Amino acid sequence: MRAVIIGRRNTRGRLLWSLPKGHLEEGETPIDAAIREVREETGLVGEIVGELGVIDFWFQQERTTIHKTVHHFLILAREGELTAQEGEVDEIAWVALDQVAKRLTHDDERQLITKAQSLLADLA
Repeated sequence: MRAVIIGRRNTRGRLLWSLPKGHLEEGETPIDAAIREVREETGLVGEIVGELGVIDFWFQQERTTIHKTVHHFLILAREGELTAQEGEVDEIAWVALDQVAKRLTHDDERQLITKAQSLLADLA
């Protein structure tokens, strides 16, 4: 099994690896947004097969403090070609599931990988 991770460069030029994520557009549910954001950021169309959890965090962007709540789902790729979203994603990679946690930048996302592995085992 493999997972897709995306890389974005921070203001210092360091590549930060994360799971695909984004924001809710008006009228969207977290599920709708997850499917849309994965398609936009990775070029893949997927199917949600389980919930992984919610991560709540703050970050700085151009002297503005932003609060973000992200609903993460286990999404199986069904079609599409792996393509990084221009202007949003600097690098994109398929990574063996047992290696994903080592590549992710943020601890809270690493913890979601254990839950994803458990959900995948239940599906098998």
